Amino acid sequence: MEFGVAILAAGQGKRMMNPEIPKVLVHLQNKPLLAYVLDTALLLNPYKIYLVIGYKKELVKNFVQTHYNCSEIVFVEQNQQLGTGHAILQLQPHFESAIGNLLILSGDVPLISKDMLLEFKEYHFGNKLDLSLISTKVPNPKGYGRIIRNSEGDFVKIIEDKDLDSEVDELSEINTGTYIVSTEKVFDMLKLIKNKNAQGEYYLTDLVEIYRTNGLKVGAYFVENYRNFVGINTYLELSNLEKELETSVNF
Repeated sequence: MEFGVAILAAGQGKRMMNPEIPKVLVHLQNKPLLAYVLDTALLLNPYKIYLVIGYKKELVKNFVQTHYNCSEIVFVEQNQQLGTGHAILQLQPHFESAIGNLLILSGDVPLISKDMLLEFKEYHFGNKLDLSLISTKVPNPKGYGRIIRNSEGDFVKIIEDKDLDSEVDELSEINTGTYIVSTEKVFDMLKLIKNKNAQGEYYLTDLVEIYRTNGLKVGAYFVENYRNFVGINTYLELSNLEKELETSVNF
């Protein structure tokens, strides 16, 4: 079976406060955030790359068509931004049955590396999992979905930050938003996601519980260096990352 990649790049990035361009086209060291992610994804030689676009979609499409060979990139439109689970569901009409597993990346996380993703693939396939994600621990987990484990240490679910109660608010192991899912049942499972949460969105993170409930195997691959998964949500975060990249040779 072939291996595919989906990149989530539909959001506006409201906290960037620049309505003229989507967040994934904001530049980090003179290169759009999306370009970092696409370049890394292409190094994995995937069968297809599904690029989910929405806000200012023509700008994103024009950038990609100008700088990349689009024969391996499929544009998927998410015309309503109803959450990450909804975004992946939009792939279904475009999906090819030859793809047995799908790597899901965020278009605004520029520093994830090829080597890290190859290690992640090895973890997923080596453990014969149906859904895997990368987790890490960050100094300040505010704003991130938290990894929930049972008393045996098994990964059981994710709770988004806005849905946390006080008992788990201080947990520091977070979801990086990087997944691999087996595709045999993924679209059926996605249709089981509900939007009964603080955001009113269809969270991709809910797939973890849904997969487990349906007898499918899930796992969380823990990575120590959280800096590989720094996402950009504000211009302050962008500025801080610029400074760190300029001063660090081992980022």
